[in-house]
Amino acid sequence: MSKIFEIYLSESAGTPMKKVELAQLEAGKGMVGDRYHSQVGTFSKKLAGLPDKELTLIELEQVDSFNQQYGFNFTYGDFRRNIITQGANLNHLEGKLFTLGGICLRGVRLCEPCAHLANILVPEIMPALVHKTGLRAQIIESGVIKPGDALVVQKG
Repeated sequence: MSKIFEIYLSESAGTPMKKVELAQLEAGKGMVGDRYHSQVGTFSKKLAGLPDKELTLIELEQVDSFNQQYGFNFTYGDFRRNIITQGANLNHLEGKLFTLGGICLRGVRLCEPCAHLANILVPEIMPALVHKTGLRAQIIESGVIKPGDALVVQKG
């Protein structure tokens, strides 16, 4: 079963990601309390008005593989994504509707590694994690999610 493993938010650009046990998703805006919901994220101006600023997801398996392959010990929150999934292939959700804990989302585009993330962590991220650092998603309906909630791809 694909599911939410952990949830993170950061209140402003550059502040550490904080793990939370519950998150309120607001359609058209993002995760309540997160920097992009408040429009104070590093890329808020660049992403203004775009649905792909609302929520980011990454597979824990990709983080674990990167750490193992390169000998690092980064936490899931270090990758600055909101939702850490387990058992999901996020690349297959681009352009598709899916639910997290019954809340409808749409995969907008892959969330590729960028120079900003490489500067925060290590340069190896850029070549090693192309097409592996997650998905940007639009929140279609508002609601609350928590770790353990299922990730389900919508049929059709």
